[in-house]
Amino acid sequence: MMTKVLASPSHYIQGPGELLRINKHIARIHGPYLFVMGNHAMHFLKGIIEESFLQSDTSLIFEKFNGECTKNEIHRLCEVFDNNHCKCVVGVGGGKTLDTAKGVAYFKGCPVISIPTIASTDAPTSAISVTYTEDHVFDGNLILPRNPEIVLVDSEIIAQAPVRYLVAGMGDALSTYFEARANVNSGHENFVGGLSTNSSYALAKLCYDILIRDGLKAKQSAEMNSCSKELENVIEANIYLSGVGFESNGLACAHSIYNAMTALPQCHNRYHGELVAFGVIVQLVLENRPEHEIAEVIQFCMNVGLPVTFAELSDTPFDHDDLMKVADIACSPINFMNSEPFDVTSTMVYDAMVQTNELGLKFR
Repeated sequence: MMTKVLASPSHYIQGPGELLRINKHIARIHGPYLFVMGNHAMHFLKGIIEESFLQSDTSLIFEKFNGECTKNEIHRLCEVFDNNHCKCVVGVGGGKTLDTAKGVAYFKGCPVISIPTIASTDAPTSAISVTYTEDHVFDGNLILPRNPEIVLVDSEIIAQAPVRYLVAGMGDALSTYFEARANVNSGHENFVGGLSTNSSYALAKLCYDILIRDGLKAKQSAEMNSCSKELENVIEANIYLSGVGFESNGLACAHSIYNAMTALPQCHNRYHGELVAFGVIVQLVLENRPEHEIAEVIQFCMNVGLPVTFAELSDTPFDHDDLMKVADIACSPINFMNSEPFDVTSTMVYDAMVQTNELGLKFR
């Protein structure tokens, strides 16, 4: 029997106004701190961070993230880290910003702290940095030796963000349980070198249950910039439950579809979770899951505004070659199709995508 392993951040902190208490939360990790910040975060949140550190003599180095998590950008920031004798890197922004900060931590062997400003992915919690080419095509994963020391989530900031980010996060989180189930059924190793634990699988199922129960109400709260109980629950599902769930259980078809779709230029204006959500339905079709299960997922996607048809994924129609390209890349060794509990071919994936589109059109 293989070892079971669960990975998670050392501390997960969530609540309204928590960014103003950042000095208290991270003081146990010594600086100087390199703050890697997205454009919006640099403009609106830098002052809040500086206010929190007014009574501290710790050096704060602020550096703007250039927009894509590339290896070149990570290496540029490593030079900033070295030039300022930093001891910790803090990412503040969306998933790509946080993955870039984690990439710096990967090369510098230092602690990393995640401060998401949107709940669009589970990137804040994981010890994985997803890199892309300069042309925004998936370029592989960097696997860190440990998870972020602290994930600090200010739910007031999340509530002020565009609602589309929250919905995309629900699309990403939607995959957690189904990909965990595929890995458990296949006995596939997770990202931290072991099998799923009962706890990690239960967290993945809880993630799904919260989305189905609270997802629509959370979206409605976000539309009013209100931190309701449902929005707090979905923020936790999108960021923590999905993050621990995917890393400690594994990925499968849904994220393989996402990674492959990044190779199509017409999909580049779709968010990570929007493409993943479509991949979830493809996975359920591929696995020949019961109609009621597929229907529940499709109906959820429609209710909150996630794509269920090809037309909602791309501004221009997909042709046969586009779909076969996605199917081939999804089944390549760089992806996770071997986590499914049966052998998967490109033809099977192509057929599942076509059938998913037909089901989406039928429900529409």
